[in-house]
Amino acid sequence: MAASQPYRTGPQATTGMPGGISFIVGNEAAERFSYYGMKAILVVFMTTLLAGRDGSPQPMGDSEAKFWYHAFSSALYFFPLLGAILADFLLGKYPTIMLLSIVYCAGHAALALDETRTGLAIGLSLIAIGSGGIKPCVSAHVGDQFGPSNEHLLPKVFSWFYFAINLGAFASSLLTPWLLDRHGPWVAFGVPGLFMALATLIFWLGRQTFVHVPPAGLGALKEALGPEGRSAIRRLSIVYLFVAVFWALFDQTGSSWVLQAERLDRTFAGIEWLPSQVQAVNPLLVLAFIPLFSYLVWPAIERVVPMPPLSRIGLGLFLAAASFGIIAWTEHLIEVGGRPSIGWQVGAYAVLTAAEIMVSVTCLEFSYTQAPLTLKSIIMGLYLLSVSAGNLLAAGVNWLTTAADGAPLVTGTTYYLIFAVAMAATAICFIPVAVLLPTQRYIRPEEPSFGGSS
Repeated sequence: MAASQPYRTGPQATTGMPGGISFIVGNEAAERFSYYGMKAILVVFMTTLLAGRDGSPQPMGDSEAKFWYHAFSSALYFFPLLGAILADFLLGKYPTIMLLSIVYCAGHAALALDETRTGLAIGLSLIAIGSGGIKPCVSAHVGDQFGPSNEHLLPKVFSWFYFAINLGAFASSLLTPWLLDRHGPWVAFGVPGLFMALATLIFWLGRQTFVHVPPAGLGALKEALGPEGRSAIRRLSIVYLFVAVFWALFDQTGSSWVLQAERLDRTFAGIEWLPSQVQAVNPLLVLAFIPLFSYLVWPAIERVVPMPPLSRIGLGLFLAAASFGIIAWTEHLIEVGGRPSIGWQVGAYAVLTAAEIMVSVTCLEFSYTQAPLTLKSIIMGLYLLSVSAGNLLAAGVNWLTTAADGAPLVTGTTYYLIFAVAMAATAICFIPVAVLLPTQRYIRPEEPSFGGSS
Protein backbone atom coordinates (compact mmCIF):
# COMPACT_ATOMS: atom_id res chain seq x y z
CA MET A 1 0.00 0.00 0.00
CA ALA A 2 1.26 3.45 -0.83
CA ALA A 3 2.14 5.72 2.06
CA SER A 4 -0.18 8.63 2.74
CA GLN A 5 0.98 12.10 1.78
CA PRO A 6 1.30 14.24 4.96
CA TYR A 7 0.54 17.42 3.03
CA ARG A 8 -1.25 18.44 -0.16
CA THR A 9 1.14 18.91 -3.07
CA GLY A 10 -1.28 20.83 -5.29
CA PRO A 11 -4.16 23.31 -4.86
CA GLN A 12 -7.74 22.09 -4.49
CA ALA A 13 -10.47 22.88 -7.00
CA THR A 14 -12.28 25.73 -5.29
CA THR A 15 -13.47 29.19 -6.25
CA GLY A 16 -12.79 30.52 -2.73
CA MET A 17 -9.67 31.69 -0.91
CA PRO A 18 -7.27 28.87 0.13
CA GLY A 19 -7.23 28.02 3.83
CA GLY A 20 -3.55 28.74 4.54
CA ILE A 21 -3.57 32.34 3.34
CA SER A 22 -4.28 33.79 6.80
CA PHE A 23 -1.11 32.15 8.19
CA ILE A 24 0.98 33.45 5.28
CA VAL A 25 -0.40 36.98 5.64
CA GLY A 26 0.10 36.92 9.43
CA ASN A 27 3.66 35.67 9.02
CA GLU A 28 4.37 38.41 6.50
CA ALA A 29 3.02 41.17 8.75
CA ALA A 30 5.22 40.07 11.69
CA GLU A 31 8.30 39.48 9.51
CA ARG A 32 7.96 42.88 7.86
CA PHE A 33 7.57 44.51 11.28
CA SER A 34 10.92 42.99 12.21
CA TYR A 35 12.65 44.01 8.98
CA TYR A 36 11.36 47.55 8.60
CA GLY A 37 11.67 48.21 12.33
CA MET A 38 15.37 47.37 12.15
CA LYS A 39 15.85 49.24 8.88
CA ALA A 40 14.03 52.39 10.06
CA ILE A 41 16.66 53.08 12.73
CA LEU A 42 19.71 51.77 10.90
CA VAL A 43 21.03 55.06 9.48
CA VAL A 44 20.33 56.99 12.71
CA PHE A 45 22.09 54.24 14.71
CA MET A 46 25.14 54.26 12.43
CA THR A 47 25.47 58.07 12.43
CA THR A 48 24.84 58.70 16.15
CA LEU A 49 25.10 55.61 18.39
CA LEU A 50 27.57 53.17 16.80
CA ALA A 51 30.20 52.22 19.40
CA GLY A 52 33.87 51.31 19.26
CA ARG A 53 35.37 48.21 20.85
CA ASP A 54 36.02 50.15 24.04
CA GLY A 55 32.38 51.23 24.19
CA SER A 56 33.07 54.85 23.26
CA PRO A 57 30.93 56.48 20.51
CA GLN A 58 32.41 55.99 17.02
CA PRO A 59 29.60 57.02 14.63
CA MET A 60 29.88 57.03 10.84
CA GLY A 61 29.61 60.07 8.60
CA ASP A 62 26.51 60.53 6.45
CA SER A 63 28.10 59.32 3.20
CA GLU A 64 29.60 56.20 4.82
CA ALA A 65 26.29 55.37 6.50
CA LYS A 66 24.40 55.71 3.19
CA PHE A 67 26.96 53.39 1.56
CA TRP A 68 26.54 50.76 4.31
CA TYR A 69 22.74 51.05 4.13
CA HIS A 70 22.53 50.49 0.39
CA ALA A 71 25.29 47.85 0.38
CA PHE A 72 23.29 45.90 2.99
CA SER A 73 20.07 46.28 0.97
CA SER A 74 21.88 45.17 -2.18
CA ALA A 75 23.26 42.06 -0.45
CA LEU A 76 19.86 41.25 1.03
CA TYR A 77 18.21 41.30 -2.37
CA PHE A 78 20.99 39.17 -3.90
CA PHE A 79 20.32 36.22 -1.57
CA PRO A 80 16.77 35.60 -2.89
CA LEU A 81 18.34 33.85 -5.88
CA LEU A 82 20.15 31.39 -3.62
CA GLY A 83 17.05 30.90 -1.47
CA ALA A 84 15.04 30.22 -4.62
CA ILE A 85 17.45 27.49 -5.76
CA LEU A 86 17.23 25.85 -2.32
CA ALA A 87 13.44 25.99 -2.43
CA ASP A 88 12.72 24.94 -6.00
CA PHE A 89 15.36 22.26 -6.45
CA LEU A 90 16.65 21.01 -3.08
CA LEU A 91 14.47 21.47 0.02
CA GLY A 92 11.08 22.82 -1.04
CA LYS A 93 9.67 26.21 -0.12
CA TYR A 94 8.35 25.43 3.37
CA PRO A 95 11.58 23.87 4.80
CA THR A 96 13.66 26.64 3.21
CA ILE A 97 11.53 29.34 4.82
CA MET A 98 11.71 27.68 8.26
CA LEU A 99 15.50 27.16 8.09
CA LEU A 100 16.34 30.67 6.93
CA SER A 101 13.90 32.23 9.42
CA ILE A 102 16.12 30.88 12.21
CA VAL A 103 19.18 32.51 10.58
CA TYR A 104 17.13 35.72 10.35
CA CYS A 105 16.36 35.64 14.10
CA ALA A 106 20.07 35.19 14.87
CA GLY A 107 20.86 38.35 12.89
CA HIS A 108 18.47 40.42 14.98
CA ALA A 109 20.07 38.99 18.13
CA ALA A 110 23.55 40.06 16.95
CA LEU A 111 22.40 43.64 16.38
CA ALA A 112 20.72 43.78 19.79
CA LEU A 113 23.67 42.35 21.73
CA ASP A 114 26.65 44.09 20.06
CA GLU A 115 26.59 47.83 19.26
CA THR A 116 30.01 47.85 17.53
CA ARG A 117 30.89 47.53 13.85
CA THR A 118 31.47 43.82 14.45
CA GLY A 119 27.93 43.31 15.70
CA LEU A 120 26.63 45.49 12.88
CA ALA A 121 28.47 43.44 10.23
CA ILE A 122 27.46 40.05 11.68
CA GLY A 123 23.86 41.10 12.28
CA LEU A 124 23.33 42.63 8.86
CA SER A 125 25.01 39.66 7.14
CA LEU A 126 22.74 37.12 8.86
CA ILE A 127 19.64 39.24 8.19
CA ALA A 128 20.64 39.59 4.54
CA ILE A 129 20.94 35.79 4.23
CA GLY A 130 17.77 35.03 6.18
CA SER A 131 15.44 37.78 5.01
CA GLY A 132 16.76 37.75 1.47
CA GLY A 133 16.62 33.98 1.19
CA ILE A 134 12.98 33.64 2.26
CA LYS A 135 11.62 36.48 0.12
CA PRO A 136 11.08 34.64 -3.18
CA CYS A 137 9.93 31.52 -1.36
CA VAL A 138 7.16 33.25 0.59
CA SER A 139 5.74 35.16 -2.37
CA ALA A 140 5.89 32.04 -4.61
CA HIS A 141 4.37 29.99 -1.76
CA VAL A 142 1.37 32.36 -1.83
CA GLY A 143 0.81 31.65 -5.53
CA ASP A 144 1.22 27.90 -5.03
CA GLN A 145 -1.97 27.83 -2.97
CA PHE A 146 -4.06 28.76 -6.07
CA GLY A 147 -5.20 26.74 -9.07
CA PRO A 148 -7.18 27.44 -12.27
CA SER A 149 -10.50 27.60 -10.36
CA ASN A 150 -9.46 30.49 -8.12
CA GLU A 151 -6.57 32.12 -9.98
CA HIS A 152 -8.84 35.16 -10.46
CA LEU A 153 -8.21 35.86 -6.76
CA LEU A 154 -4.42 36.20 -7.23
CA PRO A 155 -4.47 40.01 -7.71
CA LYS A 156 -6.57 40.33 -4.54
CA VAL A 157 -4.35 38.05 -2.44
CA PHE A 158 -1.14 39.75 -3.59
CA SER A 159 -2.77 43.05 -2.59
CA TRP A 160 -3.52 41.56 0.84
CA PHE A 161 0.05 40.28 0.98
CA TYR A 162 1.35 43.77 0.25
CA PHE A 163 -1.14 45.22 2.75
CA ALA A 164 0.33 42.94 5.46
CA ILE A 165 3.84 44.05 4.52
CA ASN A 166 2.95 47.67 5.01
CA LEU A 167 0.85 47.16 8.13
CA GLY A 168 3.95 45.71 9.79
CA ALA A 169 6.18 48.39 8.30
CA PHE A 170 3.91 51.23 9.46
CA ALA A 171 3.72 50.01 13.06
CA SER A 172 7.45 49.35 13.34
CA SER A 173 8.48 52.60 11.63
CA LEU A 174 6.67 54.48 14.40
CA LEU A 175 7.68 52.24 17.30
CA THR A 176 11.37 51.42 16.82
CA PRO A 177 12.60 55.04 16.43
CA TRP A 178 10.81 55.80 19.71
CA LEU A 179 12.40 52.75 21.34
CA LEU A 180 15.83 53.81 20.09
CA ASP A 181 15.32 57.35 21.43
CA ARG A 182 14.03 56.23 24.83
CA HIS A 183 15.67 52.86 25.51
CA GLY A 184 18.70 52.56 23.21
CA PRO A 185 19.81 50.04 20.57
CA TRP A 186 19.44 46.91 22.72
CA VAL A 187 15.68 47.28 23.02
CA ALA A 188 15.15 48.92 19.61
CA PHE A 189 16.85 46.04 17.77
CA GLY A 190 15.58 43.38 20.21
CA VAL A 191 11.86 44.02 19.67
CA PRO A 192 12.08 43.39 15.89
CA GLY A 193 13.90 40.16 16.74
CA LEU A 194 10.95 39.03 18.88
CA PHE A 195 8.57 39.79 16.02
CA MET A 196 10.69 37.66 13.67
CA ALA A 197 10.42 34.79 16.17
CA LEU A 198 6.64 35.33 16.18
CA ALA A 199 6.58 35.28 12.36
CA THR A 200 8.40 31.93 12.37
CA LEU A 201 5.90 30.49 14.87
CA ILE A 202 2.89 31.66 12.81
CA PHE A 203 4.29 30.04 9.68
CA TRP A 204 4.93 26.76 11.52
CA LEU A 205 1.35 26.75 12.84
CA GLY A 206 0.01 26.93 9.28
CA ARG A 207 1.96 23.90 8.00
CA GLN A 208 -1.07 21.55 7.90
CA THR A 209 -3.15 23.93 5.75
CA PHE A 210 -0.52 24.79 3.10
CA VAL A 211 0.07 23.28 -0.31
CA HIS A 212 3.65 21.94 -0.08
CA VAL A 213 5.12 21.79 -3.58
CA PRO A 214 7.99 19.26 -3.45
CA PRO A 215 11.44 20.24 -4.73
CA ALA A 216 12.10 19.26 -8.31
CA GLY A 217 15.67 18.08 -7.67
CA LEU A 218 18.84 19.43 -9.25
CA GLY A 219 18.30 17.20 -12.26
CA ALA A 220 15.21 19.25 -13.10
CA LEU A 221 17.25 22.46 -13.28
CA LYS A 222 18.46 21.60 -16.78
CA GLU A 223 14.90 20.94 -17.91
CA ALA A 224 13.59 24.09 -16.23
CA LEU A 225 16.21 26.15 -18.04
CA GLY A 226 15.23 24.74 -21.42
CA PRO A 227 13.79 26.89 -24.23
CA GLU A 228 10.58 27.78 -22.38
CA GLY A 229 12.36 28.67 -19.15
CA ARG A 230 15.07 30.70 -20.88
CA SER A 231 12.43 32.59 -22.85
CA ALA A 232 10.56 33.53 -19.66
CA ILE A 233 13.78 34.61 -17.95
CA ARG A 234 14.78 36.77 -20.93
CA ARG A 235 11.39 38.47 -21.12
CA LEU A 236 11.17 39.19 -17.42
CA SER A 237 14.82 40.24 -17.07
CA ILE A 238 14.19 43.05 -19.55
CA VAL A 239 11.44 44.37 -17.27
CA TYR A 240 13.61 43.97 -14.15
CA LEU A 241 16.43 46.06 -15.61
CA PHE A 242 14.08 49.04 -15.76
CA VAL A 243 12.54 48.29 -12.37
CA ALA A 244 16.04 48.27 -10.80
CA VAL A 245 16.31 52.02 -11.38
CA PHE A 246 13.00 52.48 -9.53
CA TRP A 247 14.45 50.68 -6.49
CA ALA A 248 17.58 52.87 -6.61
CA LEU A 249 15.25 55.78 -5.89
CA PHE A 250 12.68 54.10 -3.65
CA ASP A 251 15.09 52.72 -1.05
CA GLN A 252 16.59 56.17 -0.47
CA THR A 253 13.55 56.88 1.72
CA GLY A 254 15.55 55.05 4.40
CA SER A 255 18.83 56.89 3.76
CA SER A 256 19.02 60.28 2.00
CA TRP A 257 15.38 61.15 2.78
CA VAL A 258 15.96 60.47 6.51
CA LEU A 259 19.06 62.68 6.47
CA GLN A 260 17.08 65.42 4.70
CA ALA A 261 14.29 65.13 7.28
CA GLU A 262 16.78 66.05 10.02
CA ARG A 263 16.98 69.54 8.43
CA LEU A 264 13.22 70.06 8.02
CA ASP A 265 10.57 71.45 10.35
CA ARG A 266 9.14 68.11 11.44
CA THR A 267 6.07 69.44 13.23
CA PHE A 268 3.16 67.90 11.35
CA ALA A 269 -0.42 67.24 12.48
CA GLY A 270 0.49 68.77 15.85
CA ILE A 271 3.33 66.26 16.48
CA GLU A 272 7.12 66.72 16.36
CA TRP A 273 8.27 63.64 14.42
CA LEU A 274 11.66 61.97 14.74
CA PRO A 275 13.57 61.92 11.40
CA SER A 276 13.33 58.15 11.04
CA GLN A 277 9.63 58.12 11.99
CA VAL A 278 8.73 60.07 8.84
CA GLN A 279 9.24 56.81 6.89
CA ALA A 280 5.98 55.58 8.44
CA VAL A 281 4.16 57.82 5.95
CA ASN A 282 4.94 55.33 3.16
CA PRO A 283 3.36 52.19 4.66
CA LEU A 284 0.43 54.25 5.98
CA LEU A 285 -0.26 55.52 2.47
CA VAL A 286 0.13 52.01 1.04
CA LEU A 287 -2.59 50.78 3.42
CA ALA A 288 -4.88 53.50 2.04
CA PHE A 289 -3.79 53.25 -1.60
CA ILE A 290 -4.16 49.48 -2.09
CA PRO A 291 -7.97 49.44 -1.73
CA LEU A 292 -8.18 52.84 -3.46
CA PHE A 293 -6.34 51.57 -6.53
CA SER A 294 -7.96 48.10 -6.51
CA TYR A 295 -11.56 49.27 -6.29
CA LEU A 296 -11.57 52.81 -7.68
CA VAL A 297 -8.51 53.97 -9.62
CA TRP A 298 -7.84 50.97 -11.87
CA PRO A 299 -11.52 50.23 -12.64
CA ALA A 300 -12.08 53.92 -13.49
CA ILE A 301 -9.04 54.07 -15.77
CA GLU A 302 -9.86 50.77 -17.49
CA ARG A 303 -13.33 52.00 -18.39
CA VAL A 304 -11.49 54.47 -20.63
CA VAL A 305 -8.27 52.68 -21.63
CA PRO A 306 -6.86 49.18 -20.93
CA MET A 307 -4.13 49.10 -18.24
CA PRO A 308 -2.28 45.77 -18.51
CA PRO A 309 0.51 45.09 -15.98
CA LEU A 310 3.37 46.54 -18.05
CA SER A 311 1.45 49.78 -18.62
CA ARG A 312 0.90 50.11 -14.87
CA ILE A 313 4.61 49.59 -14.24
CA GLY A 314 5.53 52.22 -16.83
CA LEU A 315 3.22 54.80 -15.25
CA GLY A 316 4.79 54.06 -11.87
CA LEU A 317 8.28 54.76 -13.23
CA PHE A 318 7.21 58.25 -14.32
CA LEU A 319 5.69 58.95 -10.89
CA ALA A 320 8.93 57.88 -9.18
CA ALA A 321 10.80 60.54 -11.17
CA ALA A 322 8.21 63.13 -10.11
CA SER A 323 8.66 62.24 -6.42
CA PHE A 324 12.39 62.92 -6.60
CA GLY A 325 11.61 66.20 -8.35
CA ILE A 326 9.64 67.20 -5.23
CA ILE A 327 12.53 66.12 -2.98
CA ALA A 328 14.97 68.16 -5.12
CA TRP A 329 12.69 71.21 -4.73
CA THR A 330 12.57 70.60 -0.95
CA GLU A 331 16.38 70.54 -0.87
CA HIS A 332 16.42 73.81 -2.81
CA LEU A 333 14.15 75.38 -0.17
CA ILE A 334 16.59 74.24 2.53
CA GLU A 335 19.42 75.93 0.67
CA VAL A 336 17.53 79.32 0.21
CA GLY A 337 14.46 79.00 2.61
CA GLY A 338 16.26 77.58 5.68
CA ARG A 339 13.88 75.02 7.31
CA PRO A 340 10.82 74.14 5.19
CA SER A 341 7.96 71.99 6.42
CA ILE A 342 8.11 68.19 6.48
CA GLY A 343 4.88 68.47 4.49
CA TRP A 344 7.02 68.66 1.33
CA GLN A 345 8.38 65.19 2.08
CA VAL A 346 4.87 63.94 2.87
CA GLY A 347 3.81 65.07 -0.61
CA ALA A 348 6.79 63.31 -2.17
CA TYR A 349 5.91 60.16 -0.21
CA ALA A 350 2.36 60.28 -1.60
CA VAL A 351 3.63 60.36 -5.19
CA LEU A 352 6.29 57.69 -4.56
CA THR A 353 3.78 55.42 -2.80
CA ALA A 354 1.44 55.59 -5.79
CA ALA A 355 4.44 54.62 -7.92
CA GLU A 356 5.17 51.72 -5.56
CA ILE A 357 1.62 50.36 -5.94
CA MET A 358 1.99 50.48 -9.71
CA VAL A 359 5.48 48.96 -9.84
CA SER A 360 5.96 46.65 -6.86
CA VAL A 361 2.49 45.16 -6.34
CA THR A 362 2.07 44.68 -10.09
CA CYS A 363 5.52 43.07 -10.42
CA LEU A 364 4.72 40.50 -7.70
CA GLU A 365 1.63 39.20 -9.49
CA PHE A 366 3.16 39.58 -12.97
CA SER A 367 6.34 37.70 -12.00
CA TYR A 368 4.42 34.77 -10.52
CA THR A 369 2.01 34.34 -13.41
CA GLN A 370 4.74 34.70 -16.07
CA ALA A 371 7.03 32.10 -14.44
CA PRO A 372 6.93 28.45 -15.66
CA LEU A 373 5.86 26.02 -12.92
CA THR A 374 9.38 24.78 -12.12
CA LEU A 375 10.78 28.30 -11.93
CA LYS A 376 8.34 30.11 -9.61
CA SER A 377 10.84 30.85 -6.81
CA ILE A 378 13.70 31.41 -9.27
CA ILE A 379 11.72 34.08 -11.11
CA MET A 380 10.76 35.74 -7.82
CA GLY A 381 14.46 35.68 -6.94
CA LEU A 382 15.33 37.38 -10.21
CA TYR A 383 12.69 40.03 -9.55
CA LEU A 384 14.15 40.69 -6.11
CA LEU A 385 17.60 40.83 -7.71
CA SER A 386 16.35 44.04 -9.36
CA VAL A 387 16.06 45.53 -5.85
CA SER A 388 19.65 44.42 -5.18
CA ALA A 389 20.81 46.04 -8.42
CA GLY A 390 18.96 49.25 -7.59
CA ASN A 391 20.58 49.52 -4.16
CA LEU A 392 23.95 48.67 -5.67
CA LEU A 393 23.40 51.56 -8.09
CA ALA A 394 22.53 53.93 -5.22
CA ALA A 395 25.54 52.73 -3.18
CA GLY A 396 27.78 53.14 -6.23
CA VAL A 397 26.62 56.72 -6.81
CA ASN A 398 27.30 57.56 -3.16
CA TRP A 399 30.74 55.91 -3.32
CA LEU A 400 31.70 57.69 -6.54
CA THR A 401 30.55 61.05 -5.20
CA THR A 402 32.48 60.78 -1.91
CA ALA A 403 36.01 62.21 -1.53
CA ALA A 404 38.87 60.31 0.11
CA ASP A 405 38.29 62.19 3.38
CA GLY A 406 34.62 61.15 3.44
CA ALA A 407 33.24 64.50 2.27
CA PRO A 408 30.47 64.33 -0.37
CA LEU A 409 31.39 65.66 -3.82
CA VAL A 410 27.77 66.07 -4.97
CA THR A 411 25.36 67.58 -2.48
CA GLY A 412 22.03 69.30 -2.14
CA THR A 413 19.62 69.76 -4.99
CA THR A 414 22.03 68.39 -7.61
CA TYR A 415 22.18 65.00 -5.87
CA TYR A 416 18.42 64.49 -6.06
CA LEU A 417 18.12 65.88 -9.59
CA ILE A 418 20.61 63.27 -10.86
CA PHE A 419 18.26 60.50 -9.75
CA ALA A 420 15.11 62.29 -10.95
CA VAL A 421 16.51 62.75 -14.47
CA ALA A 422 17.84 59.18 -14.61
CA MET A 423 14.41 57.83 -13.58
CA ALA A 424 12.57 59.97 -16.16
CA ALA A 425 14.90 58.74 -18.93
CA THR A 426 14.35 55.14 -17.80
CA ALA A 427 10.57 55.56 -17.88
CA ILE A 428 10.68 56.93 -21.43
CA CYS A 429 12.82 54.03 -22.60
CA PHE A 430 10.38 51.55 -21.00
CA ILE A 431 7.46 52.64 -23.22
CA PRO A 432 8.31 50.37 -26.21
CA VAL A 433 8.93 47.46 -23.80
CA ALA A 434 5.45 47.88 -22.30
CA VAL A 435 3.92 47.89 -25.78
CA LEU A 436 5.89 45.12 -27.51
CA LEU A 437 6.96 42.55 -24.88
CA PRO A 438 5.05 39.22 -25.29
CA THR A 439 3.50 37.60 -22.20
CA GLN A 440 2.28 34.11 -21.19
CA ARG A 441 0.54 32.90 -17.98
CA TYR A 442 1.45 29.73 -16.03
CA ILE A 443 -0.87 28.55 -13.20
CA ARG A 444 -0.32 25.37 -11.15
CA PRO A 445 -2.85 22.52 -11.86
CA GLU A 446 -5.28 21.48 -9.12
CA GLU A 447 -5.47 18.36 -6.97
CA PRO A 448 -8.84 16.60 -6.84
CA SER A 449 -8.51 15.65 -3.18
CA PHE A 450 -6.39 16.05 -0.05
CA GLY A 451 -3.26 13.97 0.21
CA GLY A 452 -2.57 10.66 -1.47
CA SER A 453 -4.03 7.16 -1.40
CA SER A 454 -3.35 4.46 1.17
